[in-house]
Amino acid sequence: MSKLEDIDALIKETLSEEEAKFYDELEEQNVLEMVGGLFEGKNKWIMYVMNVVTLVFFGLFIYCIVHFFQAEETKELIKWATGTVVFLVGVSMLKIFAWMQMDKKAIIREVKRLELQISSLSSKV
Repeated sequence: MSKLEDIDALIKETLSEEEAKFYDELEEQNVLEMVGGLFEGKNKWIMYVMNVVTLVFFGLFIYCIVHFFQAEETKELIKWATGTVVFLVGVSMLKIFAWMQMDKKAIIREVKRLELQISSLSSKV
């Protein structure tokens, strides 16, 4: 048994049944659970809006690429290339925001675990 498992066992011994259940909910999540967590809470509406905007930007990105390859004049090539870059950057920025939200929630979960551990250990001392 590793030190981490020993500490977890010690913490669970000191917790009430309700606190132990809360502690178990704070376990590390896989990527799919983290993505699902984006659509929970009071700001879930913004994630729905951002996903719709991401799909629109991606569609416009594809549209610009298709027209870029069909363009024959330099001015048109520049126009469609600019649109392609703008919409690709937009999609990328929205995805980065979503990943940052997942990271924020993981950090908050770890802080809550630490708070619970500190309170349980301090009550034991």
